[in-house]
Amino acid sequence: MSIHRNLLQFFSTLLLPLAMAGLGVAAAVAPTSAFADGKSAAGVLVEAESLNTAGGWKLDTQFIREMGSPYLLAHGLGKPVADASGSVQVPTPGEYHVYVRTKDWVARWGAPGTPGRFQLLIDGVPLETTFGTEGADWHWQDGGTVEIPEKTVELTLRDLSGFDGRCDAIYLTQSNEAPPNDDTILPGWRRELLGIDEEVATQDGYDLVVIGGGYSGLGAAIAAARAGCQVALIQDRGVLGGNGSSEVRVWAKGEIRRGKYPRIGEIVEEISDDAKKSPGTYEEFEDEKKEAIVRAEPNIDLFLNHHAYQVEMDENYIQSVEAFDTQTSRRLRFVAPLFADCTGHATIGFLAGADFDMSPDGRMGMSNMWAWDEMDEEVVFPETPWALDLEMQDFPYPRDHHAQWFWESGFDQDAIGDAEGIRDWNLRASYGAFNAMKNRGGAAEHKHATMTWLAYIGGPRESRRLLGDVILEHDDIIQKKQFVDGTVPSTWSVDLHYPKKQYAEKFPDNPFISIAVHGSGVDRAVGYPIPYRCFYSRNIPNLFMAGRCISVTHEALGTTRVMKTCGMMGEVVGKAASLCRLHKCLPRDIYYNYWPELDAMLKLPGKAHRESVDAEFVIPDDAMELAKPPVSKQASDPSKGIDPKTFSGVIVDDSAAKRTGSWTAGTGLAKFVGERYLYSSSPDAKIRFDFVTPPSGKQEILLAYQAHENRGKRVAVTLQLGNDSLQQTIDMTVEPPIDGLFVSLGTIDVSQAVRGSVTLSAKDAGGHVHADAIRVKPVDK
Repeated sequence: MSIHRNLLQFFSTLLLPLAMAGLGVAAAVAPTSAFADGKSAAGVLVEAESLNTAGGWKLDTQFIREMGSPYLLAHGLGKPVADASGSVQVPTPGEYHVYVRTKDWVARWGAPGTPGRFQLLIDGVPLETTFGTEGADWHWQDGGTVEIPEKTVELTLRDLSGFDGRCDAIYLTQSNEAPPNDDTILPGWRRELLGIDEEVATQDGYDLVVIGGGYSGLGAAIAAARAGCQVALIQDRGVLGGNGSSEVRVWAKGEIRRGKYPRIGEIVEEISDDAKKSPGTYEEFEDEKKEAIVRAEPNIDLFLNHHAYQVEMDENYIQSVEAFDTQTSRRLRFVAPLFADCTGHATIGFLAGADFDMSPDGRMGMSNMWAWDEMDEEVVFPETPWALDLEMQDFPYPRDHHAQWFWESGFDQDAIGDAEGIRDWNLRASYGAFNAMKNRGGAAEHKHATMTWLAYIGGPRESRRLLGDVILEHDDIIQKKQFVDGTVPSTWSVDLHYPKKQYAEKFPDNPFISIAVHGSGVDRAVGYPIPYRCFYSRNIPNLFMAGRCISVTHEALGTTRVMKTCGMMGEVVGKAASLCRLHKCLPRDIYYNYWPELDAMLKLPGKAHRESVDAEFVIPDDAMELAKPPVSKQASDPSKGIDPKTFSGVIVDDSAAKRTGSWTAGTGLAKFVGERYLYSSSPDAKIRFDFVTPPSGKQEILLAYQAHENRGKRVAVTLQLGNDSLQQTIDMTVEPPIDGLFVSLGTIDVSQAVRGSVTLSAKDAGGHVHADAIRVKPVDK
């Protein structure tokens, strides 16, 4: 049985017009158009994104999931952008009522002023109505009536402010009845008015369909194509790179070409940008290079500006993914045996009914960075009463002319259903800050300053995560749990973002400056290998995933989410897909039945290629040299762990202790025994160090821990010696008295070897319990 699952209940029919032959815009004429009440009227619907000339207006496709359409955005940084225009035909000359689908984008906050103002010109004459001045939600704003003397009419969108006016569509009708705003009616109405053909063009013959053109999608598509797969790569924007494109400008981080598979990352190295800052310049992000590399692969069909919105299922298998061209509205159906969700938001997996998770709290937000520069002459910046009311002390000064990654909001808010609202709040924050620099406290020193760039495409960090056969957890990474299928080295620390209290006081409900809290324990030189079983869905058998939506917990996402790491995930997925096609099997089967073959493929150069999945690999002359293995920074840093061999007596390190409950490994403090220490505040957490004393003499039992203000003041410690036990509490906020590392638990005089143990419990400790080592030391006579 085949069924369709839609992103929104109404989305399968919303905004999918086919461009009429011979017209430069996606406008269609319907002699009769059925309205909800059964009335009809002649009308013309024009999608703004399909006007002949966009001028300075930007195509914004990132909120299709929530408002149902791509739209044109007048993103001029306070300077009106050039006109967008196009010609359409009306059924007959005469009087037409005009409606424009738009919104006042600051109205939801009750902000004064209307920054998104624009006009609609009919044959060069502006209507009296100024659009973008009413309504907090997308709706059809009434533009009044106009006389159209000829069948061909020129429509022009004229921006009046440069502050992000937006236009979805224009409707001309000889009826006085407004188009329906009800989302359950609007889709059917548009489809009927535009004469949408129910049939969708099918694109088949593919082995793998990759949805998402960021680093993970690029890695998957290129790796699969070079391994002999026929690949369709679908990207809803006009450029590749995702957060690492010139539109968002987050520099690519994460170390590559290391660990067990040092060839993984060679493809990432090919596509990586040359950015020295985040944000950098347009040129540094090398959009053209990324596209050229993809188009050079004969096995890849690239579909830029295509938004995937619907899947067709057969039981729990994806049969096809449907997408539409965001400029022409042409619909395409992509059929393949395998799919890879590289969307970042787990969009395809969600539509397919894949198991997923999204943290209810602590979730990171979206950033929109910006930049400014100094001009030779004085520059005026308009007052922004509708922006956030900011003074210079309300935000971190954007030094080096860059407002960086920490301009972030949307914490714990709806990253899927209200992404536009999160982005717009970021715009208000950025404009409000620059207004403070130009027109308030910073005016004297910023007379020559001009805003040169502000990302209107948001850089999201966290939303849905699809669940695989392994859900990688924070403790797995910190404790370096070894998985047979560990492949992609994650070298970024556990980096989670939270609102920065210093700047959150004025807007506590929606702070816009973040702080990164970096955990310790990740070896940033060698990395921790992420298991392959995190890269496919546990309940949709033919679905791979790579990027931010892989099978990890919220905490583990903090280290796996950076772009170069995501790109390496794609490389593994692409090569695994080729083995799936060779053996006519599914992603899960690779781990259980064909792991040695994937192991061998992951050791091939990134430029190794074959014509088909059953052909032999060819290693080209320009293949990269095998990377030299990096040296572990943790092991080589003498200020970190102390070699247990340097201590006299018996040392039992935490690595040999028996643990219950949840413990986290750390290396962030300057003095500890061995390669790490452990800490926990879980009430059920216990750790036991077993030891055997030397056969005779007086021995002192010492406990090693690291003091800190977040440690427990009442840590329960039990010393067991044979049948005798001694219980005591230790205040771990106080530095250990012996060498700043050890505290004595007592002494024992033995005539023969005695078995003993030291047990630490986190219950009622009042903070973190630290467990590093036990030392049994002879007492000097």
